[in-house]
Amino acid sequence: MFGRVLSGDYPRSPILTGALLLILFVLAFAPFLFTGAQPLNVAAKICVFILLVASYDLLLGYTGIVSFAHTMFFGIGGYGAAIALSRLGPSWAALALGIVAAIAVAGTLALLIGLFSLRVRAIFFAMITLAVATAFLVLASQLSGFTGGEDGLNYTVPELLRPSFRLFAEPIFGTIVNGRIVTYYIVFFIALAGFLLLLRVVNSPFGSVLQAIRENEFRAEALGYPVVVYRSFASVVSAVMAALAGILLALWLRYTGPDTTLSFAIMIDVLLMVVIGGMGTLYGAVIGATLMTIAESYLPAIMGSLGKVGAGIPFLSTLLSADRWLLWLGILFILSVYFFPTGIVGKLRAHWQNKRHGTAQRQDSSTPGDSGNTRPSN
Repeated sequence: MFGRVLSGDYPRSPILTGALLLILFVLAFAPFLFTGAQPLNVAAKICVFILLVASYDLLLGYTGIVSFAHTMFFGIGGYGAAIALSRLGPSWAALALGIVAAIAVAGTLALLIGLFSLRVRAIFFAMITLAVATAFLVLASQLSGFTGGEDGLNYTVPELLRPSFRLFAEPIFGTIVNGRIVTYYIVFFIALAGFLLLLRVVNSPFGSVLQAIRENEFRAEALGYPVVVYRSFASVVSAVMAALAGILLALWLRYTGPDTTLSFAIMIDVLLMVVIGGMGTLYGAVIGATLMTIAESYLPAIMGSLGKVGAGIPFLSTLLSADRWLLWLGILFILSVYFFPTGIVGKLRAHWQNKRHGTAQRQDSSTPGDSGNTRPSN
């Protein structure tokens, strides 16, 4: 049963398996493991970005499509929920309408971009997606009467998701289960289900064709596979999952604006997460999103503390200032790419495979052979 859920694609490394199980455990019980608002906020963002990065890895890692419009679909999901809740009121019907509209718009737009643009070469397609994403960002920033403009939209969520709501009268393990925790578990379980669905997709015959197209699209076309159709469908699936991630972030933040969903900086973060975790693995989305989100959330505070320790040394205090956290994050990224060129997941899998191969060779060499262990005949 567990194998069917994972689609037969196991981590294939004890260290990776342990890391994934640890992340799953911490995210599943985060409301009861940590106190304060920041740890729970970081855990919710990790869930959202795991789904977002996994959906982008379907394009980049499995299909070989370089797109800069992924945050546009992320923003469509966020604005779909935000506009529905702000215009129609904090009801489940309004939220459902916003979700359906956002997924429909994201899927349709991805299909149109795929059909009209995927016939061109990779660099030209990347430029087209960048132009479309930029145009959408400008529209979201300028249509203040509809999207809130640069200020974005604030809205109220249904009562079940509000912090004032109490699911149980008594605390559970010392924690009051309020609407905020209910929202977190909605985010967690939907992100988990979306990730498992993507894992199923990439390990299906459809996913095998996508990887064949990535390796050699001309050969795949010669074998009878319509490359544009497969790429377009992959773009639609990826866009729908990205929109779903945007909806989850909108529910969690109760605010949607250009900086939270449409910023090009988010696109850069997604690219970094894919590269750090490992392209074409999906498990790399879990590792990359977790490491990057934790680093962006806690590195400024860590740098500020280190800066205070080295306050007496002018150059060191400047270098360790909290304002320099992006510099150190860039250094960490360079080091990770240098030491893990195939990503963390790829490196761990290769290490375990080499270790198993070496163990098998040693076992074979220690097995008694016919020529070296037979006595000469009398």
